[in-house]
Amino acid sequence: MSTITKQPHQKELFGHPAGLFILFFTEMWERFSYYGMRGILTLYIATSATAVDPGLGWTNKDALWLYGWYTMLVYVASIPGGWIADKFLGQKKTVMLGGILLCIGHGVLAIPESWAFFTGLLLIILGVGGLKPNISTMVGGLYKEGDIRRDNGFTIFYIGINIGAFLASISVGLVAYKYGWHYGFGLAGIGMLLGQIVYIWGLRYLKGVGEFSGGAEVSEAEREAAKRPLSKIEKDRIVVLLISFLIVVVFWGAFEQAGGLMNLYTDAKVNRTIGLSWLEEIPAAVFQSLNAGYIIIFGTVVGGFWLWMKKKGKEASSLYKMAIGTIIMGLGYVFMMFASKEASAEVFGKAAMGWVFLAYLFHTIGELCTSPVALSFITKLAPLKYASIMMGVYFAATGFGNKLAGSIGESSQLEPFGGKMVVSKQEVIPFMSKDSIPVKNAKKEIDTIYDYPINLDKNFSIKSEVYLADSKIEFDRIDTGENLNNLFQLSQGEDSNTAELKKVLEENNVTKNNPYHARLVFEKDKDAAQKTENMGDGENYGVSFVLEEQQSEQEYKTFMWLTVFTVAFGLLLLLFLKKLKKLTHGAEDKERELTLEDNKGPELEKFQE
Repeated sequence: MSTITKQPHQKELFGHPAGLFILFFTEMWERFSYYGMRGILTLYIATSATAVDPGLGWTNKDALWLYGWYTMLVYVASIPGGWIADKFLGQKKTVMLGGILLCIGHGVLAIPESWAFFTGLLLIILGVGGLKPNISTMVGGLYKEGDIRRDNGFTIFYIGINIGAFLASISVGLVAYKYGWHYGFGLAGIGMLLGQIVYIWGLRYLKGVGEFSGGAEVSEAEREAAKRPLSKIEKDRIVVLLISFLIVVVFWGAFEQAGGLMNLYTDAKVNRTIGLSWLEEIPAAVFQSLNAGYIIIFGTVVGGFWLWMKKKGKEASSLYKMAIGTIIMGLGYVFMMFASKEASAEVFGKAAMGWVFLAYLFHTIGELCTSPVALSFITKLAPLKYASIMMGVYFAATGFGNKLAGSIGESSQLEPFGGKMVVSKQEVIPFMSKDSIPVKNAKKEIDTIYDYPINLDKNFSIKSEVYLADSKIEFDRIDTGENLNNLFQLSQGEDSNTAELKKVLEENNVTKNNPYHARLVFEKDKDAAQKTENMGDGENYGVSFVLEEQQSEQEYKTFMWLTVFTVAFGLLLLLFLKKLKKLTHGAEDKERELTLEDNKGPELEKFQE
């Protein structure tokens, strides 16, 4: 009787190589750290620098600007990360190096200092660049050419990513909400450390996968393949990959509004109240878990559907899936259009949470048809010598999509109008009410004080009508009709946009009988607020606001154009599908279910009994 003894790296689990699940859990914890941090990033940046748990105090527009650049650079760093793996270290060692940088970066980010925040972001950019493209390439390396399990393996891997994202969005979001931003950043770092431990422990299941092409463990055939020039077929396949990267840019440019525009929109204009004794409302960051939760639920269903289509001989090519996924994802913004209409139906209104749930559902189904498929597609078409660099280019395309997402989100946010408060504390107090205000005591513990916000140097806001009367901009308090013009003075000079405010009101015929509305936010200068000896003096307060009607219209237009463009782009891709498939030279035509004999490698040791 003959038996086959398999080494740890040759073993299978649930019909897939055991190494898949090492990479699954490594990436799960790495994505826990990334998405946990990303979920609170824009909220932290846009939180007032004088809040009880201070943020950077940037405007929404500037927060989205930084978000776009950061998320772009995180993925663009995959190009040098892939190049280093192909030319010097191999994928396995580069993943190790990236993981170490990520552990350090997230640890630094937990330090509540400005220098630590930006240093941490830089280290995370470098770490993700080393880890992300190479761990994905290693997943493809677990499967032999033509193995029909490959797409499903990437879907399983993708579920791991989103288990991490799901757990992070809830836990990091709640920790940041309850204990502070930097505790949230710290929890994300713990997740990365766990991922690094899993990877080191599981290296024995990854023997022969992700090795440096010049290393001792690479076969002679693989070494020769890495040296020879590209064939005509390989060149055509690279062309198809580069075209598919355009799809990636468009897809992620629309999809990645999740961490930016949709995050800020949910925070400001979605009714998140649930009224629990321990949690009055759901933190906006927790809604980031919807996408990941849906992937966990529907990941194998969508993967199984496409596998069934393939076995039935129906159209199920990667390019077809990506086109359909782009269309479905774009349709998700129809629900955000409904949310925008509902919120703007009344002054300072809010939309129901259900619209956000539906939008994320469509985004997720679209993502499942596109993202894991694109990862698998690269491992099918990329020549061996350029495997990591092509995966790096894919993630760079994802990065450019993220930057596009940030720019789109930035364009959806109006530049605030501004001014300064010109009255004393005693004159402005009648326009506010006492409230329970959390403050930090000398021991940095949070106490609750019942007082006027201005006595504690905190922000306060007044809801106002805005209109033109005799060519003069007037501000009236909504609930009492009192005129507010004497409280503050609009900015003047070269940097002022007061003239633009007047122009908007004139063009829209905004009068006392047909007013616009604004939430006037009074915020103390950050440097003045740090001088505790002057606390409560009521001085150095600035005023900022946007016109609610104008802002709502801008957001609605953004959601509408995201829908129109992505659906149109997906349909255009379907028109050119046959021509693009020809350039793949049948890379996906011979996929089948491999038998035990197919999966035997020359390295298996056989024994006779």
